[in-house]
Amino acid sequence: MPPELPHGSWRAHAASSRLPASRLSARLVVSLLALALLHLPAPARAQRPAGEAAPPNIVLILTDDVGYGDIGSYGARDVRTASIDRLAREGVRLTDFYAAPQCTPTRAALITGRYQQRILLERALGSTGASLEQGLPASGSSLPQLLKNAGYATALVGKWHLGYRPEFSPNAHGFDYFYGFLSGYIDFYTHTRGADGRPDLQENGVAVRDSGYMTDLITTRAVRFIEGNAERPFFLEVAYNAAHWPFQPPGRPARSANNAAFQSPGDSLPASRADYVAMIEHADRGVGTILAALERRGVARNTLVIFTNDNGGEWLSRNAPLFHRKDTLWEGGIRVPAIFRWPGRLPAGATRVTPGITMDLTATVLAAARVAVPADFEGTNLLPVLTGAGAAAAAAERPLFWRIATPTRQQRAVRRGKWKLLVDGDDLLLFDLTRDIGERNDLASSRPALVRELRGLLAAWEQDVDAEAATRRPAPSPTR
Repeated sequence: MPPELPHGSWRAHAASSRLPASRLSARLVVSLLALALLHLPAPARAQRPAGEAAPPNIVLILTDDVGYGDIGSYGARDVRTASIDRLAREGVRLTDFYAAPQCTPTRAALITGRYQQRILLERALGSTGASLEQGLPASGSSLPQLLKNAGYATALVGKWHLGYRPEFSPNAHGFDYFYGFLSGYIDFYTHTRGADGRPDLQENGVAVRDSGYMTDLITTRAVRFIEGNAERPFFLEVAYNAAHWPFQPPGRPARSANNAAFQSPGDSLPASRADYVAMIEHADRGVGTILAALERRGVARNTLVIFTNDNGGEWLSRNAPLFHRKDTLWEGGIRVPAIFRWPGRLPAGATRVTPGITMDLTATVLAAARVAVPADFEGTNLLPVLTGAGAAAAAAERPLFWRIATPTRQQRAVRRGKWKLLVDGDDLLLFDLTRDIGERNDLASSRPALVRELRGLLAAWEQDVDAEAATRRPAPSPTR
């Protein structure tokens, strides 16, 4: 048997492995390497001045396709999220935090600290055809790599969705340890991926077969990583695939319909809100298990825990009071919960209305770890906003941008301060989000100058990100 894992500006992871001998051998080698790697002494750090606190551990928890109003502390009444709500009681809750409208672009922005349009990952990657050749190349300045360089043990447990080739892998980006899947969604019980039905459960680049509900496997590996690294600074990203389709609740093992294909309200046997709620609540219990592990190892007070989601909710979600859902630029497609807990450093039970966006997580994590933020990163360190020490006004007024450009949907949006301009096809819609969070009252006719100003900012941003993206496109094949 393989060894068990160690309990271990817009500018400005084997309990029931049965693999062929060759694959088993490969897994043994990888597991041994992981065991050795995760118990190596941390790279030397500069000696801290007397009295200076140790750098914090950082646990970043992402759920998938969960609605803004699907969390108790964000208004949910039919979902019990006691662990996530505890984070809100003991930390800071942001009301105006944003992601991209789909999962790949949000995850790309998190890892790179920059707008996803610059790296040609503006849409979710598929699991067949040309998508298998696309992904996020390692740059040397990915978030996990920067933390690893600073002496952090780094791990991703759960969903990656940033490429299938080895050069696009989590390990290539600086994660010491990866357990999870590469595609956008998998069957929660068989762990096969969407369109082609191939197994997609991996551990450090080697295929593995483990029995169990995917949410539980993610939680278990996350806890093992904490147990094995509590004596050194660590960065752990826990990327749950709940509550992304297939809508398979815990305790009801069955292969998902159509090999985990999308379930819509028009299906003959559509999923139910009750199934969806059960998935969220199970993930919340996983969050509680992770928090308990931090406490058991005595590191909870020096751990920054961040909870958020990758995009707006799906059709079974509750996005209220926002309008619309995932894969639109209406607030229901891009505004997400975001909670930060760091006992003794951040206030408890606080709420902040300053807008934030995914790249801000990158900058904030690096700042908390005392790692220099690269000059070309586009996020803002939110710690001053979270602590209440200042910078809220400047952060509130910087413009934030989004774009969907597909044959079936053309949307662009910019938010600056309380104002949001949404360009939906040929329509220019202006909303005051402080008074109209549901985007029902279009003010474009009364503020035409502001519409022109915001549209100019949006056009300049598009020109800039597209110019950089053009340098990354492969050269056309020579004609014969």
